Amino acid sequence: MLKLNKLFNLKKTPQREPIPASAQVMNDAGGYAWALDAWGRLDRFLVLGTEGGTYYATERALTVEQATNVVALLQADGPRVVERVREISEAGRAYKNDPALFALALAFAVGNEATRAAASAALPQVARTGTHLFTFLEYVDSMRGWGRGLRRAVAGWYTAMPLESLAYQVTKYAQRNGWSHRDAMRLAHPKAVEAERNALFAYLAGKATLPVGAATAPWAYLHAVERAADPALPAGELCELIRAHRLPREVIPTGRLQEAAVWEALLAEMPMTATIRNLAALTRVGVIAPMSEWTQTVCARLGNREWLRKARIHPVGVLAALKTYASGRGVRGQHTWAPVQPVVDALDRAFYLTFDNVEPTGKRLLLAVDVSGSMSCGEIGGVPGLTPRDAVAALSLITAAVEPNCHICGFSTTFMPLRISPRQRLDDVVRYMDGLPFGGTDCAQPMVWALKGRMPVDAFVVLTDSETWAGNVHPAQALEEYRRTMGIPAKLIVLGMTSNGFTIGNPNDRGTLNVVGFSPDVPNVMNDFIRGTH
Repeated sequence: MLKLNKLFNLKKTPQREPIPASAQVMNDAGGYAWALDAWGRLDRFLVLGTEGGTYYATERALTVEQATNVVALLQADGPRVVERVREISEAGRAYKNDPALFALALAFAVGNEATRAAASAALPQVARTGTHLFTFLEYVDSMRGWGRGLRRAVAGWYTAMPLESLAYQVTKYAQRNGWSHRDAMRLAHPKAVEAERNALFAYLAGKATLPVGAATAPWAYLHAVERAADPALPAGELCELIRAHRLPREVIPTGRLQEAAVWEALLAEMPMTATIRNLAALTRVGVIAPMSEWTQTVCARLGNREWLRKARIHPVGVLAALKTYASGRGVRGQHTWAPVQPVVDALDRAFYLTFDNVEPTGKRLLLAVDVSGSMSCGEIGGVPGLTPRDAVAALSLITAAVEPNCHICGFSTTFMPLRISPRQRLDDVVRYMDGLPFGGTDCAQPMVWALKGRMPVDAFVVLTDSETWAGNVHPAQALEEYRRTMGIPAKLIVLGMTSNGFTIGNPNDRGTLNVVGFSPDVPNVMNDFIRGTH
């Protein structure tokens, strides 16, 4: 008897083949999964970016795919794309703003009149700093010429910002990516109704000097910047200028940044983002040291949830800072330092604080972490050395810390227990994940394992790049079999950890949710879905 069901089975299909009568497509690993819809791909691009590529796709190939998708969406509904870009950028969901700025540049390049008008209005909200503006200019200049609409939009960036903030931005971020404010203003020709703003424009364009003796903002600040640039200025006077006018590190001559007193003056009013980025430098010069008052100040800042939120500190930023600072060595340079343990501890706590307040669901959760070889490649948020593997370790701790009925395991082509506990430190878990053996990818393993052990699960949470290929049954089929056999309407949440266009979750299954895997709102989005309020 020819057993045809062994050759064609709707309940069990090898992952190297598509599920019959489904809309599955081949993923980059040669297995089959579902393609994300175009808007889902846009979200992944804006939140995760494409830096570093993936195990199966180069950075260039991934970027071309994502840019092509953005262009198609802009042509279909450009204003909606611009609004999504603005939402994700302003909410701080992405660690890096570059994908949002790139998408906005594409809106100017390929969008219709309504799209360009929306992009022009959104530019000051997405390009919030001088660096953001220069990045946008680099992108848009490579895509199109400087027409009237683009000139008006860039001019609007200079005319819309409060005058004191503008003075701060143009000095803190004087030039980036080959652009300066003089370059931008000569192309955009901004003009304002206020005489004081036009005088500032003339100064920035090199057409005027600062008014002598002006003591009001922004002139007093700009005079302080010019005075601080003098390398012969006595240290006491420089520190007084820094404190009196809240001068940023970027306007201080490089040679003066070896002086502990200068760093102490800077740290007194240093913004949260700058504090996190300069922890190593502050430690090298001795400002951050065991038992020092400044160490206590820094730790207190890192423990303030409201300050972290207002500064749009992203979890990836804290994770990257923790990983680098605790190592005592820079990723790109040759600098070394002796990490101060209270600061390491404060970074560990700050990571949890950067996520929205999370309430436990009370449900039985199986948190399944993809530890296959493909998860060890690529970069999260463009952070060198921060792989999807590191990211899933960090995210698993967020859930484990609040869910009393959460079981954490790992999988590649087999299912394995993971020695991860909410009582562990974040940096310890990241090191532990880095030491795990690699293997192929079978994203059906969580459901297969739970069914085999008759484990009652209300929701499977799978953290993966969706490059599944090695199993004898598709994840969606394994989930259906689990539901039928166990009599539990188990849900599936797929946290996509790379910016590819695939998902293991059946888009036609109302019990399945696809989530972009690293933004501050992820835990609450998951919990709402599990509880049925999503």
